Amino acid sequence: MFLQIHPKNPEARKVAEVVAILQKGGVAIVPTDTIYAFICDIQQYKGFEKICRIKGIKPEKANFSMICSDLSNISVYTKPFDRAVYKLLNKALPGPYTFILEASHEVPSLFRSRKKTIGLRVPDHPIVMAIIAQLDRPLIATSLHDLDSIREYPTDPTEIADQWENVVDVVVDGGFGHLIPSTIIDCTADEPVVTREGAGDSSIL
Repeated sequence: MFLQIHPKNPEARKVAEVVAILQKGGVAIVPTDTIYAFICDIQQYKGFEKICRIKGIKPEKANFSMICSDLSNISVYTKPFDRAVYKLLNKALPGPYTFILEASHEVPSLFRSRKKTIGLRVPDHPIVMAIIAQLDRPLIATSLHDLDSIREYPTDPTEIADQWENVVDVVVDGGFGHLIPSTIIDCTADEPVVTREGAGDSSIL
C-alpha cells in the first residue's frame, strides 16, 4: 500500500490505517525529521522479525532504535539517569538525535542489544508522532537504506514505493525525506559522547 499523509497536518483516518497495520504485526516505511525509516509496533514480534528479514539481520543481532512520544515516555524504558542527562534530552528532544541509554526491564528483551542498551528517539515530525499517539506505545525503528549503492538514503517517496511497496505493508508518502541521519549520543558512560555526527548539532553537548 502507498498512502499519502499530509506532512504537517496528518489526517487521523489515514494515520489510523497505518496503526491498524502495525497492530497486526505489519511493517511501515515512514518519514522522520531525518531520513525515512522502517517501523513496527514494539509489541509485535512478527513486525520486528519481518524488518530483520528485510534487512538481512538475525533478530538476536538487531540493534534497532525505539521512537517514543516524549521524555517521560523515554524514562519508562530506561534505567534512571542523572539530571545532566535529563537536561540534555530535554534540550534536544524532539529533534534529530538518537540517545543511547541503559534499557529498563520495560523494554522487550527482543529489542535489547547484548549490552542492555537501547537507542531512543523523539523525532520532530508530525506523521510519526501522530502514529505513536494513536498506537499509544513506542515504535521500533531502523533506517531505510537505498538499494542504489551510490546514495545511502532514499528521499523520494515515490521511488521508495517503487522499491519497497511489495516488501512492506505500507509506504507512507510524507513528502521528500532528508539525506542525513540522526546524531547519535551515547549517554551510558560518565560523560555523553557523540558516536555519529548527523543532522543534530553536536555542540549541544
